[in-house]
Amino acid sequence: MKKILLLLANGFEAYEASVFTDVLGWNQLEGDGTTEVITAGIRPYLQATWNFNVTPEKLVQDLNLEEFDALAIPGGFEEAGFYEEAFGEIFSKIIRHFNQYKKPIASICVASLALAHSGVLYGRKATTYSHPTSIRMAQLASYGVHVSTERIVVDEHIITSSNPGTAIDVAFLLLEMLTSKENTEKVRDLMGFNICQQNPVK
Repeated sequence: MKKILLLLANGFEAYEASVFTDVLGWNQLEGDGTTEVITAGIRPYLQATWNFNVTPEKLVQDLNLEEFDALAIPGGFEEAGFYEEAFGEIFSKIIRHFNQYKKPIASICVASLALAHSGVLYGRKATTYSHPTSIRMAQLASYGVHVSTERIVVDEHIITSSNPGTAIDVAFLLLEMLTSKENTEKVRDLMGFNICQQNPVK
């Protein structure tokens, strides 16, 4: 069984977290059965961006990081306090641990800024929230990152993405890293995403 740590900062976006629990959960029951997601946070109760309350399964101080095979981090909003925890040293140490052992790290939208803040994106290619009205791309560049305008960027074992609309694709990319392309396509098909692509709403 491959264990994925879903690391949640207070102020995270619930949708961006749910894609990991759904895709990897579907794989556990309907795919090759090899993935298990464990949610963890610094505090016993977390509040998502729009007052969605979550109780993580574990506190980060109780984790044995050696047990995990991958790390997933959803983004969040500054107004909801996301960066206070995402930029904290506890988060940075966890991120650096996964990077040290080259285990997959998947981030959505501004979660890549937490990766950059930890130092693991220095000299790497990555992206973050890319809307032209946003300051986040410039913020990412300030960490010595080679900023890309691509929708999703994969640099070795690290996935970064440009907005919440990429979330489901990031989750499928992580599943592919952990299992196989064939298994990922099976799960995608069972979840109905291949049908959505073949028959788009007009």
